[in-house]
Amino acid sequence: MKILALETSAKAVSAAITEDGRVLASGYQDTGLTHSRTLMPIVEHLFRNTDLSMADIGAVAAAVGPGSFTGIRIGVSAAKGLAFGADIPAVGVSTLAAMARNVSFWEGLVVCAMDARRNQIYNALFESEEGRLTRLTPDRAIGLDELAEELWADQRPKIVVGDGGRLCQESLTASGVSCRLAPPHLVMQNAMSVALEAGELASAGKLVSAQDLAPVYLRPPQAERLRQQNALKG
Repeated sequence: MKILALETSAKAVSAAITEDGRVLASGYQDTGLTHSRTLMPIVEHLFRNTDLSMADIGAVAAAVGPGSFTGIRIGVSAAKGLAFGADIPAVGVSTLAAMARNVSFWEGLVVCAMDARRNQIYNALFESEEGRLTRLTPDRAIGLDELAEELWADQRPKIVVGDGGRLCQESLTASGVSCRLAPPHLVMQNAMSVALEAGELASAGKLVSAQDLAPVYLRPPQAERLRQQNALKG
């Protein structure tokens, strides 16, 4: 089955088409332009240069979070629209699970990190062994100091991946936790990994309808938090 995947969880935007675990085409952009402007031209470019169309796609996948509120909303909305239009199912993929696939070659602990600000990261831990990933924690928002305390006694080799990877790696190292940052071409989240994770989910029967595809936010959006704070002050 061919899968079209979208990744819009952070500053970069990407799309990819895979078939049975093989990447057919991908596009990636990290220029600071808004995802609402860049995402669909990337998708159109993939179709135009592969002689494929939505009629060839079996499912649409999207990174559903955690991540940027606006970015996730754009990606999920685009995926829902594409799946609705083609009358095909969708797949919601954890941003953190997808990025762990970037470094599945690693033997040891994979530390996924997205900058959640306020000295926190969105994080999940995976154990990687012989190319297989085993999830050790749920997706969560966690303080950098708390993560360092959790990992301090863990002797497994550790690699950090994600757009918050450098922040996390520097914090862990300063706390005495030995770890390395993923190579530059693998550190950022990308749609190829989203598609590959989606393929595994599809094989496990975890396809959903376009209507049921929904974002996953570990924290409420900043605007909502400010409204709640103002309400308490009032």
